[in-house]
This record gives sequence, C-alpha cells and structure tokens, in this order.
Amino acid sequence: MKLLESKNAIVTGGTRGIGKSIAVSYAKNGANVVIFGTNEERAKQVLEEMKQVAISEDQKFEYKLVDVSSHGAIQTAIEDVYNEFGSVDILVNCAGITRDALLMRMSEEHWDDVINVNLKSAYNLCKAVVKPMLKARAGKIINITSVLGLTGSAGQVNYTSSKFGLVGFTRSLAIELAKRGICVNCIAPGFIQSDMTDKLTDAQKAEILKKVPMQKLGQPENIANAALFLASSMSDYMTGQTITVDGGMLA
Repeated sequence: MKLLESKNAIVTGGTRGIGKSIAVSYAKNGANVVIFGTNEERAKQVLEEMKQVAISEDQKFEYKLVDVSSHGAIQTAIEDVYNEFGSVDILVNCAGITRDALLMRMSEEHWDDVINVNLKSAYNLCKAVVKPMLKARAGKIINITSVLGLTGSAGQVNYTSSKFGLVGFTRSLAIELAKRGICVNCIAPGFIQSDMTDKLTDAQKAEILKKVPMQKLGQPENIANAALFLASSMSDYMTGQTITVDGGMLA
C-alpha cells in the first residue's frame, strides 16, 4: 500500500517547481490530486506527469485555474473539489511570488501582491477546508514558508513578512485544530534549484553556496519528500512545526 492511497489532495502553486514536485510525489503514492494554478499549459503538463506515475487507473487528477488571493474564487473552487472528490484530506499551500525592492522603493501594489498571494491565500484555502476536516476529525495542512521566514533578507520585506506570517499562522491554526486530529505544519526550503536560480550567474551561485554548508542547491524533490512525510500517517503526532530543508543554512 502506498502512503497516500485513496487520499484527496489539493496543491496550490502546483504547476511548477516545488508545488509540481509535491503533486507528482503524491500521485506516485496513490493520492487523487487537484492542482491550483494560473497557467493552463503548465497545468496540463503536470496532469500528464501525474497520470504517468499513478499507481491505479482509478486515481483522479485535475487542475483549476484560480487566483488563490481571491476569497470568492477559492470558495467556488473548493466547493467544486468537494462536489467532485467528496473530501479534502490534504492541503498544501505552496503558491508564492516575489516582488523584490528596498522598502523605500517598494510600491504599495507590490507589497499587497506578495502578502495576498503568499499569506492571504493560506487563509482563503484553510478557511474553506477546515470545517469539513473538523467534521471528519482528520486532515493534513502543509504550508510552504522559506528559510527567509525564519531570518530576514534586505530588499524582501514583503516576501519575508509573508513567510514569517505563514509560520505564525501555522502554529496558531495547529493549536486550534489539534483536538480534532488535524495536523498543521510548515516546510521552510532553503535555496532550491528553480527557474529563478537557473537565471543566476556562476558568481551569484557561488555567493549563495557560501551560505550552504552542504555546498549545493536543493532539489524540488527534497521538499516533496518532506511534504510526503507530513501528508502521511507517519507524522500523525506532529503539529505546529516548521521543518527546515536547507542544506544546513540555519544550523
């Protein structure tokens, strides 16, 4: 039996990078998966990848093109998921953006964009699934923060605020839901190979690696493995925690 067989999962930001890797990992382990994103072409590609690794023809995979920062849009999308799948056992909040600038040059729009996508989206999604999870007395909620949600970074006050906020959100919600068997945890990735890191020069990568004791970038699969653990029964006595997957950066 696979770790997530017959479980229903939603992964936001599931069309690329870490979110995509988590969605594919869940499919490999027997879950039915719905990805939320904004790019239809990438969403279709991820659906095909999930179908290729599925362990059963009965597994279901879908995508929804939805703005996770919109409360109304999320309410509608979640209602559709419950109508189609019957339940949501696992929620992964992985959607995130950056709009970097020093505070004195940061526009209000760029502040609001990052807070709304990175932090308000977690409120929107959790608000929509918590009541059914409470009824079921079960559920796993996994929020993807960042090592920058545990430290700080010049030029990223909007991003770090959103990621610090996710850690506090996770801890408080975990306390609220613990008695009903719902686990709420965080993963804080370090520097992970991505579209963004692919654009860096060799000199920029060298500077980054100076901060990483393992002297290498992480892979999306490293985060997906942690997300698989948190979604499975192996983490049933674990809630309100932040797992750091960073090659030793914060050691």
